[in-house]
Amino acid sequence: MSDIIRRDPRAEWIARNRLHPLHAAMQPAQTSWMGPNGIIRKNPHAVGFIGPNGIKRIDRSGAQQGGSTKRTAAAEVQLPLHQVPSPAFYIAVAPDMVGGRLSSHDRDLLGLAHSLAGSDGAVLAIVFGEHKESAFATAGVDRLLVIEGEQFDGYAPEQRIQGLRAVDNQFSPRHWLLPDSRTGGGELGRRFAAALGERPATRVWQVKDGQCIGRAGAGQQDLQRAVPRLILAAAECADPVSDTRHEVLPVELSTTVARSLSRIEDLGAVAVDPAAIPMAEAEFIFSGGNGVKDWPLFHRTAAALGATEGASRVAVDDGFMPRDRQVGATGTWVTARVYVAVGISGAIQHLQGIGACDKVVAINMDPGCDMIKRADLSVIGESAAILKALIDAIEGYRNQAKRDAA
Repeated sequence: MSDIIRRDPRAEWIARNRLHPLHAAMQPAQTSWMGPNGIIRKNPHAVGFIGPNGIKRIDRSGAQQGGSTKRTAAAEVQLPLHQVPSPAFYIAVAPDMVGGRLSSHDRDLLGLAHSLAGSDGAVLAIVFGEHKESAFATAGVDRLLVIEGEQFDGYAPEQRIQGLRAVDNQFSPRHWLLPDSRTGGGELGRRFAAALGERPATRVWQVKDGQCIGRAGAGQQDLQRAVPRLILAAAECADPVSDTRHEVLPVELSTTVARSLSRIEDLGAVAVDPAAIPMAEAEFIFSGGNGVKDWPLFHRTAAALGATEGASRVAVDDGFMPRDRQVGATGTWVTARVYVAVGISGAIQHLQGIGACDKVVAINMDPGCDMIKRADLSVIGESAAILKALIDAIEGYRNQAKRDAA
């Protein structure tokens, strides 16, 4: 195990936010302080912990309590449970679930649904097929409806419309919320609106006081109208749920979804060169900075991962990467699901550019740099050795998969 002290940015934010339910739990116990006459006072009750037999034990290592203890957002104190035993109405949400997990856009959408539901309504999430998400409770889902079947796999908008109409007939939601995204929600929402004969509000970025505001005119104008039944919301339409956990009670359809005769044939995914994907649309970005000393190795690692290459401003200015690969406020703002930063210290402009990324992995020699603080997973070490080990692991995994397939 490493002796380097890891920092938890989320726990530090909770410790600063006095309104958060876990604020008190994140405060380290004060074991000593200076009295008014200059003498150091000690709290004998703050040192130690209660053992399994009920006897108080003294912890002289400081690992249990004390000012040097690392704050962590462990689930020792759970968030308040939000329950709706008998909902007066439902707010239905059909998230994109790209890769089987909730995206940041989906979480913003659930935050908006939670605000519309209030204390009497329940948020009903509709998921098609299998998923890998395990955090529906902290995302704000009160009821979860999973519609399974091979007819919903892949690109099947007509069949999914049949499923949404079945949900609408059974639960009669007060509002329908779908993400106005390019990953499926925008098209599905417009198809669903045509099937229901509804006039949806699109590109909505704010809902307040019974009015919703959406972007129009190539993003240069705002349109305001009364909140309709069907809302296609943009990213950052609301703050995601962060201060409550929800029941996520499973519900089922009372009738089976009829299989429709699809006029669309899904021929499967098409292989695309990662280098041809625009930075703003890439879901997996492998970015290098000043800490990268072996650029051919960096390119081989990106090719092995199948990731789109990016770079910091320093790497671009030094001529190692083209200008259109620059990530940051002075380059391209990215929304990747996974962003790997190799040898990037984390200037403020770069951190602004990756603010919407779901997961950030940092590879760096400096454990105290700003990128390490931002990262969800950090690897401390020399980049060349780590990249070589990563390539070996990828090749081993693929060779094993070939042997298993044979």
